[in-house]
Amino acid sequence: MKEKEKLVIETAIKLFAAKGFAATSIQEIADEAGISKGAFYLYFKSKDDLLYSTLQYYFNIIEKRLSLYEDQALSPREKFVYQLKELIGALSEHKEFIIMQAREQAIPLNDTVKELLFRMHMESQMFYREGLLSIYGEKLEPFVWDLSTMLDGIFHSYIKVILVYADSFNFQEIAEYIMRRMDSLAEGLSTDFPLLSEQTVTDLLNKTKAIFLPSNGTLHTILQAMKKELENMDDKNGLDVSLEVLAAEAAKVNPRIPVIQGMLSNFQGIKTFDKYRQEIAALYNFKL
Repeated sequence: MKEKEKLVIETAIKLFAAKGFAATSIQEIADEAGISKGAFYLYFKSKDDLLYSTLQYYFNIIEKRLSLYEDQALSPREKFVYQLKELIGALSEHKEFIIMQAREQAIPLNDTVKELLFRMHMESQMFYREGLLSIYGEKLEPFVWDLSTMLDGIFHSYIKVILVYADSFNFQEIAEYIMRRMDSLAEGLSTDFPLLSEQTVTDLLNKTKAIFLPSNGTLHTILQAMKKELENMDDKNGLDVSLEVLAAEAAKVNPRIPVIQGMLSNFQGIKTFDKYRQEIAALYNFKL
């Protein structure tokens, strides 16, 4: 990303947070960023395009922070606590991003933006689920969606406080505190019964997608993201063909699941594509 493009994005986020999306003009963004209105259009086709880019920009920041501990020799619990700390830190440092999303006028009824927000939500749920499973193991697997739902609620409740009183808290201590609460919840659940099953959550996600997103919209966003990743690879090793076949199959009224599974298997072992494989599997309700 070019420095000017990054400057425009960060300027827009601050203005959207302060004034709202609808009340902020392209001219204001350009003036605040120190560029001409014509130069703005060199980077973004419209204000909606800019909004999408701002969301993607901060989403990428969070993903990079979470990946810092992927290759370190840490126990599953240590890794997850550090990742929670990084997530808290990223949200605190970029609180304008949270404020922007909280303002109703900042999120217009734009299908592309809604698709991205839906994907962000799915990835955050998978992050919680995989982290908790790695810590508590198969014994708690029937309760993993209940636990991740509780974690999501606890985490976002504390984020509201941290955004106002960030200087009063140590992010590492907060992450460890939250995990101790999860320990207590996990212990209590082990003698209870799960309310949320894998099927319940899958149905919920599918119904949410059907209500808020255009037909096949989320899949289109995922495939576009995979295409961008491929463009950055020197040796595609035939993966571009696999992606074309995957897209063609997904576009059918009745896509063949074995074909989709086969194309996704070609991306197996390439870390960059792991999240996309998981998302597509979730959309079609099969396990990798």
